[in-house]
Amino acid sequence: MIVKIKEFIAKHVTKRRESMFSIDIENNKENLLKEIKDKRVLVIGGAGTIGSSFVKEILQFYPKTLVVVDINENGLTELTRDIRSNDALVVPSDYTTYPMSYADDVFFKMFKDKGGFDIVANFSAHKHVRSEKDKYSVEALINNNVVNAKKLLDLLNIYKPNHFFCVSTDKAANPVNIMGGSKKIMEDLIMSYSNSFKVTTARFANVAFSNGSLPAGFIERISKNQPISAPVDVTRYFVSPEESGQICLLACILGKTGEIYFPKLKKEQMITFSNIAIEFLKANGFEIEYCSSAIEAIEKAKQINSNSKKYPVFFSGSDTTGEKPYEEFFTENEKVFLDEYESLGVVEIKEFRTQEEIDKLFLDFKNVFNKEDAGKDDIVGVMRSFLINFDHKEEGKNLDSKM
Repeated sequence: MIVKIKEFIAKHVTKRRESMFSIDIENNKENLLKEIKDKRVLVIGGAGTIGSSFVKEILQFYPKTLVVVDINENGLTELTRDIRSNDALVVPSDYTTYPMSYADDVFFKMFKDKGGFDIVANFSAHKHVRSEKDKYSVEALINNNVVNAKKLLDLLNIYKPNHFFCVSTDKAANPVNIMGGSKKIMEDLIMSYSNSFKVTTARFANVAFSNGSLPAGFIERISKNQPISAPVDVTRYFVSPEESGQICLLACILGKTGEIYFPKLKKEQMITFSNIAIEFLKANGFEIEYCSSAIEAIEKAKQINSNSKKYPVFFSGSDTTGEKPYEEFFTENEKVFLDEYESLGVVEIKEFRTQEEIDKLFLDFKNVFNKEDAGKDDIVGVMRSFLINFDHKEEGKNLDSKM
């Protein structure tokens, strides 16, 4: 039986039993209640790990209306079962889930019929470096993270919310991959609307065992008697799924327009994926059997049975496009404040991109997407022309080539 994930995360990954954000939530409970109670809330991408955690956090402050949108119909079903099975949460009578894309016409119909919302939080995004292997995947990534976000912002410009939050990533600070670069563009895009309504975002670490993550894959590999593979040279900060929703709640509700929130994590809290794999296997009663290749690991996995004590792993260096060996939450050119919260730092953006700059970027994207012979490099070129510190290097190999 696989060890309970929540307990494993607390003991071996984040190494903290209590959320690092609980103090700031307690210190600001009155303000949170004032801003959320009896308000109309829309959560986009609410079936994912972070979005569903945000839903659970905001329900603790009694919104009047909660609408959750996600393309994952099964995920919405599980979210509803989860929150209705939790006696610590009060689900409002006006609660609805919609399995749809926020880029679809039907979403805009629903939004307008509802008359807008007081709080809008967007978690819909391509979040993985795996999603940038060629020109088609990159175009899809840009459309979701940037183009669709602008459609939503234009709608909010008409139906102005009290709070708008769009989740970012630590990979937006000095981005080296296209996903991180797209989220940095997203940050600049949403901030350009700051004069119309309140806009905030958050950069934070990897969410331990989140949907689609490498650690979540360890569970699948064990359940299927397949070998575990992980890089040995990629260090990451981690927060728990619960903490991911809490930092977004704090940034969304308490943040001032133009602010980017991030967790105050220390370098000694970084951990490699290979170390997580080792601890996870040990916690499940296995000994580690190191293999020198993926082929050897696959062959040895064929011998796994109910009595097996040893588990085959293949650990290697990272050699795929877009992998950053370490994580950071802000750049040396950004203005950072560390004293306002116990667990959170704040990047303050004072100068926003002009509408002319945004319009030119979107025109450049449109032109390159419509050009039949355009390649991945052409799209990266458009991004480089907009992002000063975009340091993308093409290695010619992506994560689809690895276990």
